[in-house]
Amino acid sequence: MVKIVLLVNTDLIKYHIAMRYNSLFAADMDYTLLMPGEDIPEENLKACLALKEAGVALTLGTGRSSYLVSKFADAAMIDVPLITGNGGALFDHKTRKHIFSADFAADKTRSMLELMLDEHADATLYSTEGIFFTPDSDRRWFCERYNEGVPEDKKAPLFTIDKTTDPIPPVNKFLLQNPDPAMTNLLVNDPDLEVCFSGPSLLDIMTKDTTKGKTLMILADHLGIPRDMTFAIGDSENDLSMIEAAGFGIAMGNADDNIKEKASYIALSCEEMGFADAVYNFVIPKVKGLI
Repeated sequence: MVKIVLLVNTDLIKYHIAMRYNSLFAADMDYTLLMPGEDIPEENLKACLALKEAGVALTLGTGRSSYLVSKFADAAMIDVPLITGNGGALFDHKTRKHIFSADFAADKTRSMLELMLDEHADATLYSTEGIFFTPDSDRRWFCERYNEGVPEDKKAPLFTIDKTTDPIPPVNKFLLQNPDPAMTNLLVNDPDLEVCFSGPSLLDIMTKDTTKGKTLMILADHLGIPRDMTFAIGDSENDLSMIEAAGFGIAMGNADDNIKEKASYIALSCEEMGFADAVYNFVIPKVKGLI
């Protein structure tokens, strides 16, 4: 059972609506807006500014934890809530508060954690309280690297979790790196879970029906933006839901073929600045009624 936790009064984001954005554009991060481990390229940052000037609200639609996105959102001058944890959370990075989190029921969290611990899985847990790593996780370096040079009040809170942890924190996403095929099969066939790959070796597990696409529509409604004036861009399996849900879906040139088949526009690859290509040659012309 999914436990939707509303963490702040939605009146707190009414100021976003007052900005009167006419459209909403959700961008995946890795292999879309930027290459993993790198900053947003200057050309893409300029495209982010062009979106704002055209009245388009930009958000991130990412599988990353809420606590691993703020410095990128600041660089891109994003001023609306962010879709994080593959749709598992909606996060206001300016206040560092979650608007909602689609948490697993406590007993489900514990049973899944125990399974992963027993199998020595490389697991990372995303929570409104921070990022939690099992003893066999090899993902801490990625988060520690994010924290380098980040002000103390904006660093990602990092913790280790095991069977002695009490209480178990609320969790909106489990991330498995290089999961065992047997465990993958078990999770994929669990009717209570939403499971997809966010990369060749990364398996994302959320509560059933928790997707980027669903949370994109929630955000559009909060901002008072018509759903048919929403755009989404991505490259991987976990981006398909928002590409299908958006009024206009955009596939990166490096995207999987099944994503390209669902897209209204196919951009250049990430390394060719496909995000900027989509902004200048599709999103802004579409918003201005030029195409």
